[in-house]
Amino acid sequence: MTEARPAAAASASLWERDRELAAIRRAVDDLCADHASSGSLLVFRGEAGLGKTALLAETRRIAEDRGCAVWSARGGETLKSVPYNVVRQLLQPALVTMLPEEAREYLGDWYDITGPALGIADPGDRRADPQGVCDGLVAAVRRLAERDWPLVLLVDDAHWADQETLRWLAAFTERLHDLPVLVVVARRPGEVTGPRARHLDAIAATASRSVTTLSALTPDAVAGLTRATVGAHADGAFCREVWAVTDGNPYDTVELLAKVLDSELDPTEGSAGELRALNRSARGGGLVARLEGLGIDATRFAWAAAILGTGITVDLVATLTTMSREQAARCAELLTSARILTPPDPAGGRSSDGDLEFVHPLIATAVYHSIPDALRRAMHGIAARIVTDLGLGAAAASRHLLQVHPDDDAELVDQLREAAREHLAVGAPDAARQCLERALQEPPRPEVQAHVHYELGCATLLTAPARTIDHLRTALALPGLDGAQRVDAVVRLSQALLHNDQLEQAVRTVEAEAARHGEGPARMRLRAVQYMWEGIYAGESATPGRSARLAELAGACTGRDNAERALLILRGFDAMTHGENAEEVVEACDRALVNGRLAPGLGWTDTEWGVELLMMLGSAYAYTDRLDRAENLFSEALRTYTSAGWSGGHLALAHAFLGLAFRRQGRLEDAERELRESLGIAERVGRGLPLYWSATCGLVDTLLARGHVDEAWSVAGQYGFAPPYPSTIVLPDTRSVRGRLLLAVGRTEEGINELEAAEKAAAARGGHNPVLAPWTVDLVRALAGPDPVRAARLAADARRQAERFGTDTAIGEALRCAAVLETGRRQVRLTAQAVAHLEASPCQYEHAAARIEHGLAARSAAELDRGLTLARSCGADGLAHRAEQALAALTG
Repeated sequence: MTEARPAAAASASLWERDRELAAIRRAVDDLCADHASSGSLLVFRGEAGLGKTALLAETRRIAEDRGCAVWSARGGETLKSVPYNVVRQLLQPALVTMLPEEAREYLGDWYDITGPALGIADPGDRRADPQGVCDGLVAAVRRLAERDWPLVLLVDDAHWADQETLRWLAAFTERLHDLPVLVVVARRPGEVTGPRARHLDAIAATASRSVTTLSALTPDAVAGLTRATVGAHADGAFCREVWAVTDGNPYDTVELLAKVLDSELDPTEGSAGELRALNRSARGGGLVARLEGLGIDATRFAWAAAILGTGITVDLVATLTTMSREQAARCAELLTSARILTPPDPAGGRSSDGDLEFVHPLIATAVYHSIPDALRRAMHGIAARIVTDLGLGAAAASRHLLQVHPDDDAELVDQLREAAREHLAVGAPDAARQCLERALQEPPRPEVQAHVHYELGCATLLTAPARTIDHLRTALALPGLDGAQRVDAVVRLSQALLHNDQLEQAVRTVEAEAARHGEGPARMRLRAVQYMWEGIYAGESATPGRSARLAELAGACTGRDNAERALLILRGFDAMTHGENAEEVVEACDRALVNGRLAPGLGWTDTEWGVELLMMLGSAYAYTDRLDRAENLFSEALRTYTSAGWSGGHLALAHAFLGLAFRRQGRLEDAERELRESLGIAERVGRGLPLYWSATCGLVDTLLARGHVDEAWSVAGQYGFAPPYPSTIVLPDTRSVRGRLLLAVGRTEEGINELEAAEKAAAARGGHNPVLAPWTVDLVRALAGPDPVRAARLAADARRQAERFGTDTAIGEALRCAAVLETGRRQVRLTAQAVAHLEASPCQYEHAAARIEHGLAARSAAELDRGLTLARSCGADGLAHRAEQALAALTG
């Protein structure tokens, strides 16, 4: 047991906390030992009143004694809907000491992305990407930590922190291995569900063994605390009853002993029976009764303070309760003397914008829930009006507006819609969703209702596709959405259906809407979107006549507007996937550009068409040997998304497709780096999405090209690269890559089955590009021994398809395939022809492979040496090893 301390009551929560205090001291010592040391995370979990806040206060004292900077913040029960509330509190000590120019310098490129979320910059008309803001905040704290090392971050009542802060905290604590920061989090168990609970679980998982569950005080500790507070003469029976009444809860014990002193109760066995009555006034109904005993004005003051939650000032409470300034000041004094409110503690470290705060969150909770329901809702309405009159904006007022009773108030609906727009601008779509859902309860006027559903669908598009579908369908069924906005709602609905793996419904939705329109831009856009979704469908049947209709439509397009440009891109992509002439593919894609660049309104962050269209454009270039154009496009996507702070699925796709371009060029190390980055981001966005498959498939393909078979197999197992496959096309072809992987690890029969499934899917879709879905080469190699007749037929088909497509890469790969089935001079001639074509192509990995195969066939050391040099420059370790062995055997 911890020895009695001089200020026994004040330090009650530190009794029997020696183990926790030792962990804190070790963590602070480790932090201060070396600027390059890894950070650490401590999590204290316990029921209300067990001393979590006291441990954080002691952490502050220990850290500041060692010269650490300490920033702290606390969640609030009534503030959970305020986005970035807790992280703003946390960063206040750093931000308030900076001029705007200094803040911009420290935050660098992240200033425009994180500044609006932190309340230090105007978001303008932008709509922030939540993942980008989260990543920006991680980077911002990293930079500030370098300035203020050694840095300790304290987060109290994390169970009441807003979702956006918890998302950031989960991401930040994952990176503590290379951040010299100590983070200490205190929270209650339970209390939370949904995304906030998942973030808290992720934080706890990062802490691992550093999660401590606090227990109540033992009878001996309560006895020591009792005697230290009321006198050494307190007898054993009295002390045991204190423990029994409070269950050893430190907060309840301190409050009860304070009442023992106030009532001058003799601490003996004879008066122990009075303890239960005294304890009932500490919280819950007893506290409410005690508050009411202070009078109606004091009660109203306490209610108003609970409504405000934070920033409690006498003037603000006076306005909210319509009291005079003098009357409110007297109530504040009365509530302070009754240990219900207290002035903020400067030693607590949190900057306060108020004169008062509740002594304990338990008291704030009891007071808030004691307010009659109708009155509580009305007071929130008044508080919202006060916040608005102060010019703080709709978003600041929204936490109060959410609590107001629905009353068919058109002005309130407008305020909630404006608040939602402000929340989206700072990267808080969940807060926007709450505002719009509450607006629907009001309800909106009939002419506005469709617009609210539409805005709600837009707000949840990236976070809840199923919910988005419901809202957009409702919006489209109601009167009010017309013209371009209706078309946009249909397109967004189709996107949500796509992300919800309902691709066929996505196609039918835009098809039906297109039929409602006459010829013109709206119909053109809808038909283009229909073709786009059909073009990325990976099912085993093609829409009859689709390619011919698309070719006819695109043939009449001159690229005069973005709808026509979109159709040209779709035509190019469709022709590429079906292996039509590559020159015609490139000609269609080039016509979709303006002076060789993306047209205005068709950029990477423009939302009218979506990222899928531009990924199709880049892919068409990548597989027609225009790899410089593909690389430029995907590099531009990466730069655009990074500078705009879009670090969710869009950035994952940019990395994945840039990795694809590098893989096609033979820059395998660069490709692996980009694909691993993509997969890391995709993991945060969510497994099972098309972008996740793109990253995983590309990485497995690249690792196989490098000759890292065991690692490729490990990645496939870790990330679920196996059937069932997604309903959308993945580049490169999933079955082709999976089949090659199975062959590489010796599972030949399974590999052949997978490659034959790729063959069947290509036939059902009406043909394929032999480079995009390169199952033929691997299947021919696998069948060369057991079924040479079929292998020869496949090789011949591959040559016909390659000649039709016409690129040097396709022809060279087909010649390599044919050479597998030959020997002697014919094999030498075929491999030489393959080298000639692949030397003219931009695909250096395939060129290296062809050189080595020709060197083996011709027994040419010079060719093997050239192939070895190429393989090494590509990072193709497996090819290089094969060439080295062949050279060694050839030269003796």
